[in-house]
Amino acid sequence: MEGSLPIESPSMSRRQLLNFLTGAAVAATAGAALYPVGNFFIPPSEVGEDGSIIAKDINGNIIPAGQILAEPPGTRALIAGIAGEPTYLTIKEDGTLHPWAIADNCTHLGCTFPWNPNDEQFQCPCHGSRYDAQGRVLRGPAPLPLQLAHVNVEGDYIRISPWTETDPRTGEKPWWV
Repeated sequence: MEGSLPIESPSMSRRQLLNFLTGAAVAATAGAALYPVGNFFIPPSEVGEDGSIIAKDINGNIIPAGQILAEPPGTRALIAGIAGEPTYLTIKEDGTLHPWAIADNCTHLGCTFPWNPNDEQFQCPCHGSRYDAQGRVLRGPAPLPLQLAHVNVEGDYIRISPWTETDPRTGEKPWWV
């Protein structure tokens, strides 16, 4: 059969196969080594799938969970919460964060207020409203308890998400939903 072309096999030659396997092994090794390095330089997602945000300070800097959890039990840490609202996190006696945060926004006229550790109350300086440690009204003119938010620690980040379930303090639908 003169003049006919040689028939080539559709499969790879041994050299091509070895080159492919070597390249795949090098790529897998390099990828496994570079993945953690890349994750170090990529900041965490600002908004989670559940609508949560990462806790930040007043300047917009992410607050590491370790920084808050290093404080003594009973400490109230003020952070910028949902929509930038000042929000209190509470460190429980076992050194973990309480599962809910309390918005620092009086339900009377929206004033912000400090936590008074001596009286163990939130005390609004504008018109004298008082709230207990859970954010329930002790004395008016505030008509409603303080707004809650979920608190979750993920690695070294604290995530704050909207509270839409039944208010555990009143057993009713939250007024802020």
